[in-house]
Amino acid sequence: MSVSSEKQSDVVFVVDDDALIRRSLEATLSLAGFKVVQFASAQQFLTQVAPRQSGCVLVDIRMPGMDGLTFQEELSRRQASLSVIIITGHADVSLAVRAMKGGALDVLEKPFSTERLIAQVKAALAISTDKASEASIREKLSQKLQMLSDRERDVLKLVVKGHSNRAIAGMLAISPRTVDIHRARVMEKLNAQSLAELVRMTAPIL
Repeated sequence: MSVSSEKQSDVVFVVDDDALIRRSLEATLSLAGFKVVQFASAQQFLTQVAPRQSGCVLVDIRMPGMDGLTFQEELSRRQASLSVIIITGHADVSLAVRAMKGGALDVLEKPFSTERLIAQVKAALAISTDKASEASIREKLSQKLQMLSDRERDVLKLVVKGHSNRAIAGMLAISPRTVDIHRARVMEKLNAQSLAELVRMTAPIL
């Protein structure tokens, strides 16, 4: 059964091929008030959890099939909102560095303290919630951008680059008044209250 894609910012996903480790982590985290979902492999997780799901993933670095680092890279490729914490039983500096460069919040070497585990999980969940919120905003904005005509999109791109109405008119071979009309329509369709807000909301995705 697939895990719901509805927002569940307190979900901690434990991905480890060792059933004893999974049960131990679930017991510890459940006592701390977190909802825990177990997976015996990275492949199982990827087939059941939507990329838009927020939460924290605790994943073992060494697993048969897809290992923890490859799994982390796949989550990144899918632009998942999940935060990743790598668990390792081996003091491998190169793997730890690779994991952190890949975006892991932390690398926990066994045995680790309950206090550190819970603190890092809380931090990971907070980051994931922010990422999911930002992703939702970008998605809604992308949908609104689809409502723009080709000419409105051309005007918007030039506005974001800082060009004046007169300059845009010259570039597009239209009148400044027409540029002003297109810009007003863009602001209305995107619910932007000012030029500054229009630029701020669209610049990152144009």
